[in-house]
Amino acid sequence: MTARLSPVEVARYQRDGALFPFRCFPEAEMARFARLYAEAERRDGGRLLKRHNEKPHLLMRWLSDLIRDPAILDPVEDLIGSNILAWQSGFFAKHPGDGGYVSWHQDSTYWGLSPPDVVSAWIAFTPSTEENGCMRVIPGSHVRDQLPHADTFAANNMLSRGQEISVAVDERQAVSIVLRPGEMSLHHVRMVHGSNTNAGSMPRIGFTVRYLPTHVRQASGARDSATLVRGVDNYGHFEHEPAPRDDFDPAAVAYHARMLEWQAQLRYAGAARGPAYEPIAVPDARTGG
Repeated sequence: MTARLSPVEVARYQRDGALFPFRCFPEAEMARFARLYAEAERRDGGRLLKRHNEKPHLLMRWLSDLIRDPAILDPVEDLIGSNILAWQSGFFAKHPGDGGYVSWHQDSTYWGLSPPDVVSAWIAFTPSTEENGCMRVIPGSHVRDQLPHADTFAANNMLSRGQEISVAVDERQAVSIVLRPGEMSLHHVRMVHGSNTNAGSMPRIGFTVRYLPTHVRQASGARDSATLVRGVDNYGHFEHEPAPRDDFDPAAVAYHARMLEWQAQLRYAGAARGPAYEPIAVPDARTGG
């Protein structure tokens, strides 16, 4: 397999903790993915339900295929090796004027993964600009250990617990990750990053996938699962997740509901409150909807 990253790029990632942009998909193909996402939003009444945004690759076949695409996995492999698990995925969608933002944080907070050999792929479904709230990173911050965070549960904070770093962040050092549709950035699990609100007129939609080599384990003791997307798993630290046969097929929905319970126990351990998932809709027997 041909490596996507040069030694210089790998060294830059190790130094800065982030690498961008990569062209993964042509903009025309990305437009198709954006339409599929829009259909998922319409299915949920205009915004993707919070419960459907936890590992949506377990519910939607097209996302299950996307997380396995070589255009994403090849550069990831150059950073973490050839045996790869997808541990988490989800959309960060900001619509104009909705007030959504992401506070300064490290991805590793509350995840329980050890060692922190985890890379996050952030794929732009729409343009991601400074005006509409692109991701901002503090280069080199990933070399620090896990920093203390405080839960805010702020209404417009897009993080699970509204967590934010409890130490000062020098925003003068921040670098904006500007991406075109179909481009991707990669960042380390300990990278300090965040994003502002969407002050533009177009939505900013990004899809994140958290990739880890198979030697990483769940150190919290909580039950956990992941999807083997490349290579082999000789460790067995995670239950392997099944791919959905179709979008929202009954078996996939049932497995996903069980996974949500595991994720809640893991990521909300010790929190003042748990996740505010919407209730599962009961299909109308007369209409099938």
